[in-house]
Amino acid sequence: MVALLVLAMVVPSAAVCGQEAGEGDASGEAAAEDTARDAEVAVEAAPTNVYGDSMPHPTVTLNTSAGDIRIELFPEDAPASVENFLAYVEAGHYDGLIFHRVIPNFMIQAGGHQPDMTPKDATRPEIRNESDNGLHNLRGTVAMARTPAPHSARAQFFINLVDNPNLDHRGTDGGWGYAVFGRVIGGMDVVDEIARQPTGSAAGPNVPREAIIIETAERGDDM
Repeated sequence: MVALLVLAMVVPSAAVCGQEAGEGDASGEAAAEDTARDAEVAVEAAPTNVYGDSMPHPTVTLNTSAGDIRIELFPEDAPASVENFLAYVEAGHYDGLIFHRVIPNFMIQAGGHQPDMTPKDATRPEIRNESDNGLHNLRGTVAMARTPAPHSARAQFFINLVDNPNLDHRGTDGGWGYAVFGRVIGGMDVVDEIARQPTGSAAGPNVPREAIIIETAERGDDM
């Protein structure tokens, strides 16, 4: 079924101003203590993953037939969505799939169809809708697609072409919205180029006439 959019600690140098460590310079010791306290505060304030560990943001690159799109993920804000997306990436689920829904001034969607529009079944269970995480559907953000059921997202995702506040969480009584879990940090020009492609075929009015293929989706360096 097509998912619909209804959408390390820094260690001070041993030598301080030419004086070797251990010679009892009070100002040097005080500075070292201040540096250690600052480092502890920085560690406490750093984003944490679901295990409570300080960690950089993972990235994924979609190598598409139109160019590369690099995505930064937000595991501290959308842990279930990020874990789910990375699992599909690492399993090769997105390789060979297309952007099957392209709507200018709205969004482009992928993750569920092959070039002939044959659906590719998701292999993982539905996940909780994390749209209440405070992230907004702004231009360039990446969010989970789903059916009208709020907690039905599986493999499909979309990239916002414009700010779409109507897709944000507005409450649990009919206003769940769509969970943002990342943002494009490279290749937004590729996203815009995909949005400019002619659409409309026997497969549907929003399907690009020429298939735009995700050749590979690859985990990149953490940020």
